[in-house]
Amino acid sequence: MTCPLCPRRCPVDRARETGFCGAGPLPVVATACVHRREEPPLSGTHGSGAVFFAGCNLRCVFCQNHEISRAVSGEALSPEGLADVFFDLAAQGVHNINLVTPTPHIPTVAAAIRIAKSAGLTLPFVYNTSAYETVEALRTLAGFIDIYLPDLKYRDEDTARRYAQAPGYFEAATAAILEMTRQVGTELVLSGGLLKRGLLIRHLVLPGQRKDALRILDWIAATLPDAAVSLMVQYIPAHRAGEYPELNRRLTTFEYNSVAAHMQTLGLTKGYHQAPAAAVADYIPAFSPPTSDL
Repeated sequence: MTCPLCPRRCPVDRARETGFCGAGPLPVVATACVHRREEPPLSGTHGSGAVFFAGCNLRCVFCQNHEISRAVSGEALSPEGLADVFFDLAAQGVHNINLVTPTPHIPTVAAAIRIAKSAGLTLPFVYNTSAYETVEALRTLAGFIDIYLPDLKYRDEDTARRYAQAPGYFEAATAAILEMTRQVGTELVLSGGLLKRGLLIRHLVLPGQRKDALRILDWIAATLPDAAVSLMVQYIPAHRAGEYPELNRRLTTFEYNSVAAHMQTLGLTKGYHQAPAAAVADYIPAFSPPTSDL
């Protein structure tokens, strides 16, 4: 058998064995919590209900969540158990249910959402992903996901292989994003300042990868000019980044601001996010831009 959920298409029977991502037949939830560090239209005043799934089909060497993505530990949940987690978060007043790294668990996630919605849960569901997944898998989520929150991490093939062991990343991720767009469109539907439906593409600017970031923005502007983009500044040299000298530092002001300026030049200013980096301190309160170009 072949797992159909991501481009790796591991030759495994997920009912009995694991593939590259380490996920088994049931999703393992590492933690579920009220998360207040997402984009403002997601976190709002009461937070986003984040469900962090263990396991990941990427191997990003700078992963800030590597304890979760690499160590598949937590509670394995059936669709009914996962739906209960959604309701527990809803009871804490969150604005949405935020599914973090759900790709290896799409069948169970879809079943759990169906159960939760049938039982009366009306909160928007956020699909928070690396976008390294197959179009056929995403199609099974049509009608279940309200907000797609994909990363578009790498444009260059060698970079994707070097930093994430992800061959064909850009082709797979852009095809996935186009399918997400087909399902929910690019219009951001907000109510009371909170995001209810739409697509928000994220890109984390990496040290030394400014040109790759520019090319990613060029693709978005040419292909999805009405899309909203979250240009992220919070890179830190976490996990195994110390093994890669070019990644073993913070961003410079020039690196981030030049990418943000290009974003503005391309007209990618839809929605709440405005380039360049003037609002970074407000946008991501936990981090601030570097103060020098050294």
